[in-house]
Amino acid sequence: MSTTFVLVHGACHGGWTWRPVAEYLRAQGHRVYMPTLPGLGTEDQRADIHLTDTVDYLIDYVEQRDLTDIVLVGHSWGGFPVSGASIRLATRISRLVYWSAFVPHSGESLIDLCPPAYGDMFRASAAASDDNSVMFPFEVFCAAFMQDASPETQRVLYPLLERQPFHTMNESLDLDEWERLQLPSAYLLSKEDLALPPGEFGWAPRFPDRLPTGSPLIYTPGSHESQLTQPEPLAAALVEAAAS
Repeated sequence: MSTTFVLVHGACHGGWTWRPVAEYLRAQGHRVYMPTLPGLGTEDQRADIHLTDTVDYLIDYVEQRDLTDIVLVGHSWGGFPVSGASIRLATRISRLVYWSAFVPHSGESLIDLCPPAYGDMFRASAAASDDNSVMFPFEVFCAAFMQDASPETQRVLYPLLERQPFHTMNESLDLDEWERLQLPSAYLLSKEDLALPPGEFGWAPRFPDRLPTGSPLIYTPGSHESQLTQPEPLAAALVEAAAS
């Protein structure tokens, strides 16, 4: 059966990062949409992009295309816009899927949900920029985000990332209605994901436990960048999550 996927990227990424996964999904007859959210396009202005701007854009993207019965997927930071948009898109969603993603509550920013050292790193990056934006250091990207890729691949991909508007990382959303709706959900986790350290600030069980009771936790191989390093098993895990 054909499924409509809307794949939402993480911080410093764009819709292009989902292309390898989309190829596998489309080969199976699924429809795939990969929006790039405001502030993450090559020519985008970043200083005045706020978290609510990304939510509004995602809502408009789905509504303008009249997409229904969608599987809305958020990767990493993408859990924020996905959660916020799902409130107004609830009747269009068949399932929410969080892949190695933040599942925020009302009043929580990404920085709130990260280890303090990450917050310091993001603030310093924004302060050093000329447009209040953030970029992960190359060393962090290689060691914690894409450690399952060759050094050559890491060097090729890192320059393709875009700086992230800082407001989208230090602002929060009102998600009380998201919690009330209890939309059908699933959590995917890459087995070798080191972007958040295990323990208090790790992905699991912290974020899967925030989803409605009975939401499956599905593991997939690879790092935080599995959409690029392990796209075929990630596509299979998305299909499994959609049908769960």
